[in-house]
Amino acid sequence: MKVLVTGAGALLGQGILRSLLDSPLRPTLIAVDPSPLAAGLYWTDHRYLIPMATDPTYLERVEALIAKERPDAVMVGTDVELFLFARERARLEATYRTQVVVSDERVVAIADDKYLTYEFLKEAGFDYPDSALPGGEEALLERVGFPLIVKPRVGARSIGVSKVTTRDELARAIAGVHEPVIQECVASDREEYTAGALCFDGVCAGTIVMRRDLRDGNTYRAYVEDYPELNAQVRRLAEALRPHGPANFQFRLDGDRVKVFEINGRFSGTTVLRARAGWNEVELVLRKLVLGEDIVVPEPKRMTLLRYWTEEVVPSDATVERA
Repeated sequence: MKVLVTGAGALLGQGILRSLLDSPLRPTLIAVDPSPLAAGLYWTDHRYLIPMATDPTYLERVEALIAKERPDAVMVGTDVELFLFARERARLEATYRTQVVVSDERVVAIADDKYLTYEFLKEAGFDYPDSALPGGEEALLERVGFPLIVKPRVGARSIGVSKVTTRDELARAIAGVHEPVIQECVASDREEYTAGALCFDGVCAGTIVMRRDLRDGNTYRAYVEDYPELNAQVRRLAEALRPHGPANFQFRLDGDRVKVFEINGRFSGTTVLRARAGWNEVELVLRKLVLGEDIVVPEPKRMTLLRYWTEEVVPSDATVERA
């Protein structure tokens, strides 16, 4: 089996690569990234530099690489590439007999935009942090009061996110963010969870829920326990969203109410943590899409997962060069 993974310099792409390196499937990995200093490039002998996703030649270069390597699957390791692969998925799969692991444009759009996420949850009948766009903040204040959260509609890793407790802070936060959304501040940091789900043809094959601690917008400690009610809720969320393969739901518990504040219609930065807990969703997707096997979801192991920095040493004469 041969798998091409984009975003070898990103937390997401590296998590996919590490999950595959730990898999008994032992696929041949093809790692790609725009930067020769992307650590994930050096975890395999099959590595290429490609343009940035915003480059007009990006799709042409990536397609040429798929035609050359003929991977059994393509896995997308950065958010900025998702729309491109979603638009081209059917054509690429038919032309090159590969499996492109990306959801359709509807799912990608809902997950990409925090206000569209709110609208999806509201229309589908789920709980959500009450939200508003600029101009609607006074009505939101009447409903939920302070504190509020101001964040970009499109963003990641808590960049541009602020918690405000006064009208002056609220006005400054709205003015300082491009296309902001204003949301109810739900519960506390101790009640924050991240969940993975696998879904095919509208049927959820499995879920895993972890409570988490954040640092700089990323999960750096995760706690795996048996959460039957939360897993049941995540299953319902996944089947309403209908991703193609993986989805990630981030939420806080408001009493017993699951209020989702972010959806990723893809693998997530916690993918490799789930693999460490015995729930290797990347491997499960390959078994389903490439090998045609039924997904058998293992029971996750109860544990605490602690993240830490590590290093990749690359000799100065061994960095990959652009073709």
